[in-house]
This record gives sequence, structure tokens and C-alpha cells, in this order.
Amino acid sequence: MGRPKALLLTPHTGRTFVTQLILTLHEGGLEHVAVVGRPGDAPLLDEIARARPGVVYLDNPSHELGQLSSLLVGIDYADTRRAAGILVVPVDMPLIRAETVRAALQAFDDAEHPILRATYRGRHGHPVIFGAAMFPALRRADPAVGARAVLRDDPARVRDLEVDDPGVVRDIDLPVEYRRLFE
Repeated sequence: MGRPKALLLTPHTGRTFVTQLILTLHEGGLEHVAVVGRPGDAPLLDEIARARPGVVYLDNPSHELGQLSSLLVGIDYADTRRAAGILVVPVDMPLIRAETVRAALQAFDDAEHPILRATYRGRHGHPVIFGAAMFPALRRADPAVGARAVLRDDPARVRDLEVDDPGVVRDIDLPVEYRRLFE
């Protein structure tokens, strides 16, 4: 993208991707939100500091190892809080709706599955919720495959929640995808 995705602006709101997601997660019912980033990322830290309600910033000293390394930092934080699980949303998916987060949290609470994944028209997306029982498997996962390995390992552990929210499958990876947001 040529610049940090977290600080790109979201159409219609003018908020950065990270701020939009923080608000969405809080409005969706999450009390504790943590953002995982590179150590000393001053622009991101400044943006997080302005977020209301407050957010915890977690340094990922191994960010070069990929997304799984960030997830593991989040899991370590969740363990310190004795959390029942962790809800994961990449920062490049700012169009997810608060209603989707709320529905995912409720479905996770109601289900017997240790993993919940939002889907749209049968396509797998985010958020994904991993119950604390899955933390050891995530810690053992191959960094090259990431959390997908845990999702694929035993499909019976995964509950797919079909939602009417295309934002759950719309990630912004390329400049052309970002420009389309404003069309």
C-alpha cells in the first residue's frame, strides 16, 4: 500500500482503519480492545492514544514473523486477563459492522464450539473468535500457515456464522481495492 494500512481513512466516516475498528468492536460489545503493532510505531501509538473509549497497545517484537506472531501477542495479553477467548480482526478489514461483532459474540457464547468464524455467502471471513481452549494449539501452529492451520485441523471445532455483512470478507490489500472503497 505504500503506507500503514491502520492509518488509511475509511470512506464516509473519515476515521482511520484502526479507529473505525476500535469503535466497531466497542459498539459491538467488546469491553477490552487491544491493538497489536510494531514496537515504537509512533504514528499508530498517537492514533491509538486518541481512541475513545481507551485501547491497549501491545508491542509485537517479532512482527516480521507474520500475522500469527501478532495473534500470539494478543493471546498472551488475553491470558493475563484470564479471558474466555480472543476475537481477531485484521486492521485491513474496517467495514465490518458492529451488529456482526455483537452477533458473533452472542453466537460464540451460545455455541459448544471453541472457534467461531463469520462468513458471508459461504465465504470465510472475520471476525474469528478463538476460545481459550484453543490457545495451546495456536501457540503450536506453524508460523508459515498461521491460525488457518488450527481452523483446518479439526473442522468440527469451528462454527461458521453466516452474516449479512460483506465487510467480513472485504480486506484491503492493494491500492486498487482501497480506491474502490470511495467509488
